[in-house]
Amino acid sequence: MANRRVQIGVGLLVLAVLVGIGWYVLTAGRESTDDAQIDSHLSQVAARVGGTITVVAVDDNKPVEVGALLVQLDPRDYQVALDKARAELADAEAAAQAAKTSVPITSTTATSGVTTARGGLMQAQSGVAAAEQDVAAAQARLTAAQAHLREVEANATKTARDVERLRGLLAKDEVSQQQFDAASATADAQRATVDSARSQVTEAQAGIPAAQSKLAQAHAAEQQARGELQSAETGPQRVAMTKAQASAAEARVQQAHATLSQAELNLQYTSVKAAIRGIVSKKGINVGQVVQAGQPLLAIVNVDDVWITANFKETQLKNMRPGQRATVDVDAFGGREFTGKVDSIAGATGARFSLLPPENATGNFVKVVQRVPVKIILDPGQDPEHLLRPGMSVTPTVYTK
Repeated sequence: MANRRVQIGVGLLVLAVLVGIGWYVLTAGRESTDDAQIDSHLSQVAARVGGTITVVAVDDNKPVEVGALLVQLDPRDYQVALDKARAELADAEAAAQAAKTSVPITSTTATSGVTTARGGLMQAQSGVAAAEQDVAAAQARLTAAQAHLREVEANATKTARDVERLRGLLAKDEVSQQQFDAASATADAQRATVDSARSQVTEAQAGIPAAQSKLAQAHAAEQQARGELQSAETGPQRVAMTKAQASAAEARVQQAHATLSQAELNLQYTSVKAAIRGIVSKKGINVGQVVQAGQPLLAIVNVDDVWITANFKETQLKNMRPGQRATVDVDAFGGREFTGKVDSIAGATGARFSLLPPENATGNFVKVVQRVPVKIILDPGQDPEHLLRPGMSVTPTVYTK
């Protein structure tokens, strides 16, 4: 009886050893985890502009194609803004064309103005020189008339004295009456000559103010010509200013173009379209609702490109490398197995990406085995009906040998 018990015990021990060896053989060279799920790209669709929803063209959990209309906003306000931008662009282009046309006109006018002003200044300077000569001539005439007056006055004085001297001699009959009459006539002629000389002096004196007035007018004309020349010589500055105004007008055209482009974009943004192909989810909008720019409208799940995110323990990564073969059991399909390969291993543990990552340098440290996300991509053509959805639980197995 005792021998039989020993035999049974030995047999159970051998069976346990065989089972352990078999289990090791079966699990050697592979790593598996049940902390894994299906992932995919989730595209949040938001409004680019604000407005009132007039059309909601999709429903939850319905497939959409790229470019399909999702939501339509009331476009009338943005159409008005577009029409206004077009009108402002036309006005800016007209102003720029006018400014551009004025540049050669200003340049030509400035050049001809300088030439004309220089000619006017030369003419005014000639007038000043002529007027100065006239003043000098008038003064010379006055000087000559005054000298002539002094001469004839001296002669008249002499003849008058001769008459008085002869008058005494005539009374004594020392001279003839004829001699006395001749002296008297000579004295009268000298007095007439004096009167004429005095008239000439008066006339010469009157000519001087007239000549001086003309000289003043000539100086004023010269100053005016100089001012006109200085104004004309600012022509290059006016040309530069006109060119600057033309450049500013051209810049306003560019600004109007940008405003028009933005208005066109805003009008296009009233039609919200799908950027990717996928399944509509989280639709929280209705017709008549007013939305703001940046407000989320719905989400589109890309079911064409799914992968597995498997959170392996750090102790399982010793022999795991990208490119290794893997199998994936999907819980939702009763353990249906998909094949794939390891694409990449995350750069940090999952805890490092949490909202409050652990800080082991504070408090009491307790060693906890960390998990590192591993991305597994599936072989193509295994899910033609797109049954795999993000968030589904799976059990991946990676063959490390």
